[in-house]
Amino acid sequence: MTSECEHLQVVWVYLAKRVIGFRQEFKVGLGDGGNALLNKAIRAHSNFSEYVPFTLVLILLVELQGTSFIAGLHVLGATLVLGRLLHAYGVSQEVEPFKFRVFGMVLTGLVVIIAALWGFFLAIT
Repeated sequence: MTSECEHLQVVWVYLAKRVIGFRQEFKVGLGDGGNALLNKAIRAHSNFSEYVPFTLVLILLVELQGTSFIAGLHVLGATLVLGRLLHAYGVSQEVEPFKFRVFGMVLTGLVVIIAALWGFFLAIT
């Protein structure tokens, strides 16, 4: 899971730098100043920041319960990275390719559901 977490950190930093860059370019200190590109950058970063920590906690709880299927944790982590990248790409585009956003959310949702069910199953067995 370490490499997936490092990838997620890089994506988070990239998304944060985009927001900072747009804020400097458009001279907006708070909010989006009515600028659509800044708004999209803010939402891409915010959505990432809203979903990733919770999902990582779910995956961590599975790991802490002593699962023997470590490869499965890596698959969940890699799927989370892919889902968040697709979502961020879709949201960030000037003309949004909606399929990237939707597929990214579906992948993220699947990781949340699988990790939650997996953790629940391990807890009751």
